Amino acid sequence: MQYLKIEKQDAIAIVSIDRTESMNALSIDVLKEICTLKELFREDLETRVVIFTGEGKNFSAGADLKEKAQLSTKLESWRNNFGKPAIKSILEIDQITIAAVNGYCLGGAACIASACDFRIASEEAILGYPEINLGINLNWLGLPLAVRLIGPAKAKKMVIGGKNEDAKTLFSWGFYDEICRPEELLIKAKEMASLYASKSPIAAQMIKRSVNNLVYKNDESIMHMDYDQTLLTHETKDRKEAVTAFFEKREPEFKGD
Repeated sequence: MQYLKIEKQDAIAIVSIDRTESMNALSIDVLKEICTLKELFREDLETRVVIFTGEGKNFSAGADLKEKAQLSTKLESWRNNFGKPAIKSILEIDQITIAAVNGYCLGGAACIASACDFRIASEEAILGYPEINLGINLNWLGLPLAVRLIGPAKAKKMVIGGKNEDAKTLFSWGFYDEICRPEELLIKAKEMASLYASKSPIAAQMIKRSVNNLVYKNDESIMHMDYDQTLLTHETKDRKEAVTAFFEKREPEFKGD
């Protein structure tokens, strides 16, 4: 792994996104590495819980916009869409998964957190779905995951409103299971992990699989076109205006075309 740092501590593995020079942005190479995690941990019979976090001050700023801007054609964007497979890889990890959210956790990174079984956050953590501010819809299965955690109205508030939310708000909404002081984040995440690591792993994994099948089984039939929608919005003038405004550090002027 070049961009994911994996540490093992007894039955707990800690996976850290390690691109601190770009706020741990999710480049194509990062997403490719995340796609391999399901099979990597399937062969790991010692690990019972996997903690996801970000190296340094932030969990992740989300998709790497500089890299996306370099993908000049729709075909290039389609061929390099590893976001949805990366989220599915996390959803399908056999072991119990915990997101330890530090600093900024935006867009695709929020999808990673929502794909984990549990979430704990620093009191200073900021999470949001800024895709609409960039002229595109939320994909990577992020929408059904958000709806399951906080309900339809609050999911619409976050995804359509495009505003970031603080940890206390998201804890009150049920997105986070626990919040703590920043310096305690990994300590508390490991305490949470220790509880689940102490349980019978076969029973725990079968319960997880059954719950996920009950809850997520129909998502693919509804959200199979979410990236097609993104490709459509990718070609709009609003999308081009949003990207230009982002790099010029100004508010975009959307006109609906």
